[in-house]
This record gives sequence, structure tokens and C-alpha cells, in this order.
Amino acid sequence: MVQLYNLHPFGSQQVVPCKQEPELFCCGREALLVVCGPGACRVEVFAVGRSELCEPLGSFNTLGRVLRMAYSEVGDYVVTIEEKNKAIFLRAYVNWRCLSAGSSRVCVRMLGHNPHASYPEASKEQMSIIEMPLSDPPLCFSCCPLKGDLLVGCKNRLVLFCLKQLVVSPDLTVLDFELSLILHVQNISPAEIAFCAGYVAITAEMEVLIVKLELSGKVVDSTGQYRYESIVPEEISNESALEEANSSQQPDCDDFVICQQPMELLGEESELCGISVTLESTGLVGENPHFQMQYILYRRFAPDLSLYVFSSEESKLHSLQLLPIYEMGSSTKPEGRETAKRELLSLFCFFSLPHIGYLYTVGNLVELISTYQYSEKFQQAVLSPQFLHVITSNNLQCFTVRCSAAAARDEDPYIDTTLKACPPALLDICTLRMQLFIGLKAISYFKNHVILLTKADSEDFTEKKKPSRRFLSRKADNQPKVPPESEPGWNLYIVKTTSTLQLYREMVAYSQIYANVVTESCIHLLSEAHLLVRSALMDPDLKESKEKEDLRTAFQQSCALLGDCYSRFDTKDFHLALPYYKMSGLSLTDVLKRVDLSCENEARKYGKGFIFYLQHVLYEDTDEELSDDLAAKALQIFYLAEPNQMAHIICSPCTKNVCPKMAMEYLEKVEMMVPSVVVTLCKASLALKMGNEDRCQKELDSYSEMIQVCGFIVEPRLLRQQIKGQISPTELAVYLRETRPGFFVASVLALHENSKMELDEADSYIKMLSTKDGDDVPQLLMDFWEALLVVCFQEEVVQELSFKLASQYIRRLCINQLPNTQPLKTTEDLINSCSHYGLIFPWVTFMMSLAPPLEQNSSEDLTKLQSLLCSPHINTTSILPLLETLPDETISSLSIHILCNTRLGQYETAIDRLLEKCPEAIIPYAQHELKDEHQALWWKKLLPELCKRTKHAGDNYPVLLASLKETLSVLAMKLELRDFLNILPEDGNAAFFLPHLLQCSRRIQVT
Repeated sequence: MVQLYNLHPFGSQQVVPCKQEPELFCCGREALLVVCGPGACRVEVFAVGRSELCEPLGSFNTLGRVLRMAYSEVGDYVVTIEEKNKAIFLRAYVNWRCLSAGSSRVCVRMLGHNPHASYPEASKEQMSIIEMPLSDPPLCFSCCPLKGDLLVGCKNRLVLFCLKQLVVSPDLTVLDFELSLILHVQNISPAEIAFCAGYVAITAEMEVLIVKLELSGKVVDSTGQYRYESIVPEEISNESALEEANSSQQPDCDDFVICQQPMELLGEESELCGISVTLESTGLVGENPHFQMQYILYRRFAPDLSLYVFSSEESKLHSLQLLPIYEMGSSTKPEGRETAKRELLSLFCFFSLPHIGYLYTVGNLVELISTYQYSEKFQQAVLSPQFLHVITSNNLQCFTVRCSAAAARDEDPYIDTTLKACPPALLDICTLRMQLFIGLKAISYFKNHVILLTKADSEDFTEKKKPSRRFLSRKADNQPKVPPESEPGWNLYIVKTTSTLQLYREMVAYSQIYANVVTESCIHLLSEAHLLVRSALMDPDLKESKEKEDLRTAFQQSCALLGDCYSRFDTKDFHLALPYYKMSGLSLTDVLKRVDLSCENEARKYGKGFIFYLQHVLYEDTDEELSDDLAAKALQIFYLAEPNQMAHIICSPCTKNVCPKMAMEYLEKVEMMVPSVVVTLCKASLALKMGNEDRCQKELDSYSEMIQVCGFIVEPRLLRQQIKGQISPTELAVYLRETRPGFFVASVLALHENSKMELDEADSYIKMLSTKDGDDVPQLLMDFWEALLVVCFQEEVVQELSFKLASQYIRRLCINQLPNTQPLKTTEDLINSCSHYGLIFPWVTFMMSLAPPLEQNSSEDLTKLQSLLCSPHINTTSILPLLETLPDETISSLSIHILCNTRLGQYETAIDRLLEKCPEAIIPYAQHELKDEHQALWWKKLLPELCKRTKHAGDNYPVLLASLKETLSVLAMKLELRDFLNILPEDGNAAFFLPHLLQCSRRIQVT
């Protein structure tokens, strides 16, 4: 459906002072190039946009009569198809501006023929005319707006000329072309072509084909050709061949019209169109780049048979265009300077029948996004990122386009979220203006200028001389009026389009007409205004300036207006109020003030979009705090509209300033309707704010601790709030920490386990609650780590927690510091709860029994550390640097060192340390640790050490001797008699070893 609006996209107009009747024209970099009437070989150049006057800049001659002409922004050259002596030529005019400015130097050369000879004195002030030979007469051409390459269409082929730069001298670089590729096309003869960034669009009478050329490493065959392998099924190919054969046998008679069925094929399916393409490389193998091709789009139309009563020419496709939209990148030149670089973001293709036009996106996605219905047969159309300008015989029409909407989604595929939004690309199109002109023949577009050629017929000319109201302000037309009888029947106009900001403001003002009448039209027109500004901001030529800043402001304003519409109106897309308000830059306070809250007692007054926005914003952790009145207003709104959300709204940091007494009254009413643990916990929090701890305790006793933990998971803001990116505890959290530390730790653990709080956030959060204790790592945080280690099964997290706990245990043991609060779990509790705390080895327990009473009665840090080291899960290597601060002077610290040595497989070091520091524990240690593959240490390490140490009398002699006897008893039971004799020391006393020898021999006899 087409929306009709009476807006003013056209501003002032200028008349181009052509001396002869214009035939063709095109625009290039603030200049209008006009080819004069039939038979003239001359191009006149006029200034565009420099001032109110359209002043002539000069002219240059062509070599033949110009049939077609186009301008390329890249390379600043003009390409023409010319006729001379009944022959058709393709020529490019390079450096033409110097000739139009007064220079007379011109050189003509063939493509690729020694351009250095054309510049004998390295003169920059001369125009070059490059002749491009073709085997077939050229029919049409197109210049790539991204690279400046030239694609030429002939009867059954397309020829690609790549633009390149040649260095003639150190201070002069000239342009030239290189024949790069020939596309042989069968079953279609190009009437119009368009070329951009490797995309090739071709139209015949009723067919459109779009393909894409890409560079490939594929090697061509010896003939220099390779054929694109189509996946057309054999039956379809045969059917196409049969249709061709049948069509060739049809009589050439005007009494019959043969029509094929309409067809649309998108993407890979377009390979089934039956049109074959052969790519021919024109250079030597290995020198030229090789291309591959893929089909993008094919569409075939069925003509309107009623038109054949008058003329078959009126049903043909025309106005084929490819429109690129760029994103700005940066490239670094060899000298290190960054320059702006255009990169293709989206590509659109437009083509049209006399009464309907089609706009496709053909870049990342191939899709028909707009269909344009014309009120009467049109002659030509030009597409821009903001508008589609169409001319009929007497009307200039301006339609909106959806290019910026599609490009925005190409740039950001996740644009349609709760943070960002954009009107859909399939939004209904609208006509902004239908302006009367007499005898419109041709149209062109250049930035913010529309160029029109009018040629009135005799009856139109008679009508034109009648008094009539002039169309637009023609400030530049100060010349004396021409008498009516001498007035020419043609004119070339330059119509300046209205600035984006001015047209945007008019659209906004116009939308207010529908604000309270037609909701859809109001939203539609505001969406048009939004896309208009968005498109202007995507212009790569837009620099940082006051204009760009004003466009950004208008963009935010349009988002706010769309947010207002979706928040008030009852539409299916009410949820869009949230992202549009987000993009507007408005604060919650601003939005609340924008909404009319006069009817406070009517729930229907607040639209679903507004409730949706308000709920999401109040659920977020924002730094904004509402005033007392606005916070109370928010509570009123939700009590009327969404009472079950009241507790969540009160927990929002935005409503921090709300009156606790009023909030409590609301919650009591809500609890009577929809009771829940979250409401009860919220009431407990409000009771603390009012200083009523007894009421708080009463509310907390209403549910079991397990259910209350679930309530905290549903609404974590009861325990923590985020202010300026930092998490801080609530009053309820402080209260629970002081009165119910175990329940508090369980609640924080539940938040972490349910992804409501990261581990680092939980650490900082608990530290903030314990700052008054003066400890960097309070006991409450260690309680949390221990509880988390009990329930954790992720190996990385287990290792991290084990290291944290071990380091803190060691730190407190080194400085003999007791916990600042009573630990929530004992060592026995932890051992019984999880495998990350292991059973303490018997030899460690024996060692601790030998310690002085002061060490035995120390805190549980030692036993927890010993239990960690007795577990197989801890990475002992990570804590070795920490042991440097823990000397092994005491039995308790020695046990830690021996445990680490054992875990690392350093049994000999552990034996030496025990014999030196605590020989009483050597036998219990050996009995527990020296087993299996380490059993040989009994006779290889322990026996020699004991024998050596018992030779020297000392305080430990009785202990060492007893250990030696016990060792010999073990060896007598483990070894054969011969092996036992071999390990005995040579200088030993036979009487000492005799009992053990007898024991060993008796064991053998028994066995």
C-alpha cells in the first residue's frame, strides 16, 4: 500500500542557460555536463551547487555524435558511445575539466597504446580521449562507483575494462584502461546494464539478471576460457532448448504475441534461469586475475497485453540501477598516514515497468523490499539512498525508499533488540510530492539536486503560454522575460531538494495531524522521518560539522517521538517503546515527564508500551535516582497496571528515594492479592529502612531459609545493588551478615551458582560487608570460599579456590592470626561434605600429638590446610612459593612441609626432614607412604639413614634405635633372606641383627 502525503521535498529551481537544445546530460563533482541537440558534437559544462547561479564553466568537443554518456566519480572521467560516419565508437574523456576551463591541448589514443608518448612534456593541462575498440557495437555501459571500472554491453557479450593508473613521470600519473574480462551471455541481449563492486545487473525487454563476479585462483584452460558450471537440470535445459527451437519456428507476424510465464528466482535458485554465461580471460594465463561467477537474482515478467494495442515499447523494463551504501573504514598509506576508505556495506537494485517499480537488496541478503505503484505510466526514475524520483509525462514524483533500514541491519544484525531498533525495510512506501512539469523527458540525480529535461509538445506549449502559477522560486532567473512567441519548447532545470533537517521537521509537524486520529499513519510518518535522518548520517561524505551534530540531535528526537507513539498507542509492536527511548538518550525522569499522567486512577491510561519500557528500565541496574514524587508515581502506575511487579519495582535503585511507609502499604495490599516470598523479603527490607528490626525479624520468620534463598535468586537486588558499576550491599544484607551469617553465605552462594553474581563480584561484595573488621580477607569470605568449594565441580574453579584458601591459611599461620569471626564450618564438617578436603593422614595426626599444647589448641586453619593437602585435588606446586614464609621450626609447620614434599614425590627429602626434626614420626610416615612403587625406600633410604644416625649417641638415640628395630622388623617380613643379608651394613654388629635374621628365616620356613 502506498501512503500519500503532501510534503515539500523540492526547494528552489534553476534554469540551465543552454544555448542549444539539450539531448543528454549527466552530473559529475559539482558540474553538469550537457550534450546539445542532434548532430552536435559538443559537451557544455555548468556549475551545480556552487551558488544560486548556474554559471557556464566551459565546453569541449567530442569526436562524434553522442548517443549515450555517463560520468565516473572514481577517475573523474566521462565515457560516451558516439556515432561517426555510421560507425559506433566507445570513448573515455580523461582530464576533461582542464579543457572546459580554457585549455586547448587534446590527445587521442587507443586503449593501452603507449600513453607516455601522449605527454611529451609531462603536461598536466591536456585532455585525453581514449578509444576502446570492440568487436561488436556497444549498446550500453556502466561505471563502477567503487573502483571506476567500466562494463560495456554488446549484443551477446559484456566487456569489462579495469581502470588503472600509469606513472608517466614522478609528478604525473595518468588514467588508462585494461581489457580484463569478457562475459559471453546467451539467451539474453542487454538493453541496460549496471555495474558495482563486481555485481552485474542486466535487463532485456522483460527479464532481469544479476550475477556477481569474484576473483578466483582457478586456472583457465589453454584457450583462455572457462565456463561457469550451472546446475540447471538436464530436463530444464532440454525444455529451454525446445522452447528456443519452437520460438525460432514461429512466423514473424505482428498478429501473434508470444509470452512466457513470469518467474522470480533468488540466490542459488537463479541458476535455473536457463541463461548461460561464459567468462573469457583476455590476458595471458597467470598474469591476469581470474574470475568466478555466481547467480544472484533472475526475474521475468509477463507483459500487459493491453499495451500491445498501442505499442510494445511501452511494456519494456527500464531505469536499471545499482545503488551502493558504504561504511567508512581506514587504510594506512606507506608513509604511515591514515586515509578514509569506502567499503561496501549494502547494495540495492532498482528496475521498473511502466506502472510498477521494484527495489531489491542484493548484497548480504537477496530480497524484494519495496514495490512502487505509479498512478500513471512513467518514463524514467533515479534512485538515491533517501528517495526515488520518478517522472511521468507531466509529473515529478518523490517516493521514500528503505535502503537505510536494510543497510542498518547489514551493519548491525542485532539491531532489533531491547537496546536498539530500526523501522523495517518492508515498511509501506509513501509519496511525498507530485509536482507538475510540462513535457518531462529525462531525469538525473546528483547529491541534493534533481536535473530535469522538459520538451513540450505543440499543445503543451500553447497551454504553457496561458497565465499560470509558477512552480518554485527561481531566484537565479533574473534575465528579462522572453516574449511568448519566441519562448523555446524545451528547458533544463536543476531542482534543489529540501535539506534533510528541514524535511524532517516538516514530517514531524505533519505527523501530529494523525497523532490522535490515525495511529498507523502517525507512526509511519515518524518512521519515515527517522529513516530520512538515519540515511543522511550514513552518508560517507558527511564530515564532522554543525550539520552532522544537528542530524544526531534530530535522530535522537525522532527516537523519542517514536518511543512516545509506541508507549501510548495500542499497537502490536508496543515493545519498541523500550529501544527507541534507549536510543533517544532520554533519562527515565525525562520519559516520565513526557507521559501524560493526569488520569492516575485509570489503568488503561498507561499504554502497554509505556509499562513495558518502565518495567525493563526499573529492572536494570542504573545510576539514575527518581525524585520522591516520580518514584511514588512509578509505584502508583505499577499498583494499577502490574501489582505483581511491585516488589521488584521497590527494589530498583531508581526508586531508592521512595517513602518506605508508603511502599510498605502498597506491599501489604499486594500481599493480600498475590502473596510471595519476594514480597515478604521486600517488606523485611523496608522494615529495616524504617528502623523496625523486630518487624524485619518477623517477616524473615515467615518462610524457611531454603524458600528465602529462592526469593533472593528471583530478586537479587534485595541483597545487592549496583551503583556506578560497583556492587554494594543493602541494609538487609548487612542485617543478615550480623544476625544470620550462615544463611547470608548460603544466599550469596545461591546467587553465584545461579549466575546472578560473578565470583569476583561476590568477593568484593563480601569484603565491603566486612571492612570494619580491618582484614583484607575476612573470615566470612573464607566461609564463602569453603562453601563454594563444597558444591563446585569445575576443575579450574576448584584449583582457584583451593589456592585462595591455602594461601590464607598459610598467611594466618605465619602471623599467628586467629579468624575475626567464628568459622561457619569445622574441618570435620568440610571433610564430611566434599572430597576436596581429604582425611588427615595418620602420621600427620601422630605428629600433632607430639606438638606442644599451644600448637594443638591453635585455630582450625592448620587442620584445614592439612586436610586440603591430604586431598588429591589441590595443585601443590602452586603453593610452594607460599611455604617460604612458613618456617619448619615447629611440628605443625613441619607437617605442612612434609605433606608438600610427599605430594610432589620428594620422599627422600621428607625422610631427611623427619629424621632431623621429628624422628618419632618416621615409622608412622614410612608405614603410610612407603608402599607399592616407593617400598624400596625402606631399605635404600630409611635403613642406611637410621644405621648412620644411630652410630652417634645423642638425645634422639633411643628414638632412632627404636625406629631402626622397627624398620628391620618390617624388612624381615618383606625381603627374602638373601636380600636381607645383602642390605645389612658391613660394619654392623651381628648380634644386633641376629633376631631379625632369625625372624626372616622362620618366615621363609613357615611359607
